[in-house]
Amino acid sequence: MKFPSGSNKNQEEEKMGKQLKIIVVDDNLVNLNAVKSILKTRYEVFTVTSAARMFDLLEKVIPDLILLDVQMPELNGYEALRLLYSNPAFKGIPVVFVTSLSDEENEMEGLSLGAVDYIFKPFVAPLLLRRIETHISLAEHKRELQELNSSIQKKLVTKIGEVTELQNAILDILADMVENRDEDTGGHIRRIQDYLSCLIDAMMESNTYGDEVFSWDLGFLLPSSQLHDLGKIAISDTILNKPGKLNDDEFEIIKTHAQIGADAICKMEKNTKDSSFLQYAKIFAGAHHEKWDGSGYPNGLSGTDIPLIGRLMAIADVYDALVSARPYKQPYSSEKAIKIIKENSGTQFDPLLIKVLDTTVDQFAEIAKSAN
Repeated sequence: MKFPSGSNKNQEEEKMGKQLKIIVVDDNLVNLNAVKSILKTRYEVFTVTSAARMFDLLEKVIPDLILLDVQMPELNGYEALRLLYSNPAFKGIPVVFVTSLSDEENEMEGLSLGAVDYIFKPFVAPLLLRRIETHISLAEHKRELQELNSSIQKKLVTKIGEVTELQNAILDILADMVENRDEDTGGHIRRIQDYLSCLIDAMMESNTYGDEVFSWDLGFLLPSSQLHDLGKIAISDTILNKPGKLNDDEFEIIKTHAQIGADAICKMEKNTKDSSFLQYAKIFAGAHHEKWDGSGYPNGLSGTDIPLIGRLMAIADVYDALVSARPYKQPYSSEKAIKIIKENSGTQFDPLLIKVLDTTVDQFAEIAKSAN
C-alpha cells in the first residue's frame, strides 16, 4: 500500500462548476452501490472496497469528504483514519464514519480520532445528503477561516517587522548622534553590543544568573544597549572632547550623563505603550557606572542591587575604553585590559561576571582589533 504525499485541491476547477468529490469506502458492494446511487446526482463519487485502495486513490484524487466504513478486514476504519490524519496533507478532509454499530463507545472512539460524524446503516437518503452537505460546508468555512487567519498573521508579521525596523532606525540615529559628538569613541557602540553578546552567551552556557538571563528578550536588550551613553548629548563639547584628562569639576559634570540618559529614556517610556526595549535602555544608561562596592554613580548602588545588565555593561564599557586610543593615552593590549578589570573584581565589578569574562578573553580580543 502506498502512502501518498497529497496535493491541494484545484479551487479554480470548483469555480468553473466541477462537482465536489466524495470517496466512499466499504467492503460491501451493496452498500457502495446504494450510497453511490444517492450521491451521484450531486457529487462526483469514487467507490473503493478497502482502506488500502482508498490510499491508492488518494494519489490521484483529493476528495471534499470521505465516507469510511468502520468494520472492514485488514485495515478497519479507525486504523485507516489514524493513518490518513498522520499525513498533514489530509488533515483537512472531513471523514464521516459509516457503521451499523450504534453504541456510544464506538462513536466516542471515532470522534476522538478526528471523525466529524457517524452515519448509521441502513441509509436514509435525505438525511445522508443533508449531513454530507453540512460537513462539506463546515470544512469549506474552516478552510476560509484558516486562509483568513494566515493572511492576517502574515500582515501582522510584516507590520511587526516594519515597527522593529523603525525602532532600530531610531536607535541607530540616536546612537550616531551620541557617538558623533564624542570624537574619541568611534565604533564604541557597535563593539559594546558584540562584547555584551559574548558575555551573555557565556552566561547562558555556564548558567550564571541563569534565571534572569534566560528571561531576557535579546532582540530588545542588545539593540537598546546603543543608548547607554545617551546622556552625553547634554554634555558640553568642551568637556566631552577635551584633549586630556578632566579636572574634578569637569568629571562631576560628565558623571551627570548617566542620570540624564536614564531620565530622557523615562520620558520616552511615557509616550509609548510598548516600551520593552526602553526599559532595558534605561537600565543600561543609568547603571553602567555603578560599582560593586557602592562607590559608583549616579545612585551609589552596590552588589546585586545594581541591575545585572548594568553590571554587564560596566565590564564591556571599561574594557572598550581601555583597549581604545585616547588623546591622553595609547590603547592598552587586550591582555592588560583584562588584567586591570580582574584586579578590580569585587570592588568595581561583579566577581561572578569576571569569572564569565575569563571564558571570553579570546573573543573580546578579536572584537577589540576593530578599535585600532
